[in-house]
Amino acid sequence: MNDLPKQKETNLSFEKIKKDILHPMQNHKGLELWIVFLITVISVCGWAYYIQLKDGLGVTGMRDYVSWGLYIANFVFFVAVSLVGMLISSILGLLRIDWITPISRIAEIIAVAFVAVAGLVIVLDMGRPDRVLNVMIHGRFQSPILWDVTVITTYLTVSALLLILPMIPDLAICKKELTKASPIMKKLYNILSLGYINTPAQHKHLHKMIRTLMVLIVPIGLAIHTVTSWLFAATLRNGWDTTIFGPYFVAGAFVAGSAALIIAMYFFRVNYKLQDYITDLQFDKMGKLLVAVCLVYLYFNLNEFLVPGYKMKTGDDIHLKELFYGNWAIMFWASQLLGNIIPIILLVNKKFRKPLPIMIISLFVLAGAWFKRYVIVIPTMLHPHLPIQNVPENFVHYYPSAIEISVTVLSFALVLLIITVLSKIFPVVPIVETAESKGIEVKIEA
Repeated sequence: MNDLPKQKETNLSFEKIKKDILHPMQNHKGLELWIVFLITVISVCGWAYYIQLKDGLGVTGMRDYVSWGLYIANFVFFVAVSLVGMLISSILGLLRIDWITPISRIAEIIAVAFVAVAGLVIVLDMGRPDRVLNVMIHGRFQSPILWDVTVITTYLTVSALLLILPMIPDLAICKKELTKASPIMKKLYNILSLGYINTPAQHKHLHKMIRTLMVLIVPIGLAIHTVTSWLFAATLRNGWDTTIFGPYFVAGAFVAGSAALIIAMYFFRVNYKLQDYITDLQFDKMGKLLVAVCLVYLYFNLNEFLVPGYKMKTGDDIHLKELFYGNWAIMFWASQLLGNIIPIILLVNKKFRKPLPIMIISLFVLAGAWFKRYVIVIPTMLHPHLPIQNVPENFVHYYPSAIEISVTVLSFALVLLIITVLSKIFPVVPIVETAESKGIEVKIEA
């Protein structure tokens, strides 16, 4: 008897776990209204994109000098947030950190939504999106853009698999338990569950595939943001001409992704009534993780500005002065203080790692992460090596047009719609993994 593993003490049963996690999927008041709102926003902003498509990129604020504007800043931000799937599900999963079990699927949903729309944002930035396939058909290996398209597509594919495969046991439960589901959804659950009934052989093979994907996605996840950083660093422009952009972007991605996950955790916990599963422990641990990645990111920020600031070459001098106390100072210092330094100071204190305070702090961190990408892209393009002269006034400055802002809102609404739909049709907290982590016997009927 002493050789048998001890079950963890819990007030939960397998039936209660199933009921708690599946209930919001069939009975969630207001979710349909939220989906209608998002579709309305997408439709209205889609009209703005139609105008851009019809009249060309001249309707945006982008000109000869700032040819990468709001869209590319948004693209880098979306790629950054998507890295949370690799951080939580893979790195911490491979380390067998057990507290991530209730939130790992939320992280993967966020990853899939953001990386899918990140690829779309590139298309939205193109004046001739009908030629997008030429990137693959006539792509050159020397082009960092081809590398970016390749790693984004690969990361999206592996992230989708890493979302679906661990969900197979839960989908087998959904097939039986969600009696009110539509015939289409029942068929979907039947197809995706692959006849899983939790036999020892099935359990072994499934976990082997999942661990293989967890290992595989780590280099892919690192590559996606490293290659994105190379789109900037492989130039001689002041502000981008640095060798640390690869790890610097990866560190910043962990910050943005962790903040996005904490915000999602809070809203799922409250709206789906999952307090028994997404507990204060998860928020406390995520708060500590956010402090850790913020400290690493702070280190890279010091490197990014201290080294060129010490040497103060002519181009760097103009660029840094504009950031520190020039036209971009408010946005720059807001992103540094509100998005990094102050959150570190607050989250060291345990009382700020409670659900509501840490969610509010994460909102500032996520907003700071977005503004940081904007500051990375725009000021550097406004500081070319040769002076900007003998051009119209609107070439000297960059302000996003109403069309650009609307298309950017479209991309955010699309991300939220994907997350909402995925959380509506799939359990956001793993049923079987949660039961197993609490030592509860799992039974899946054929």
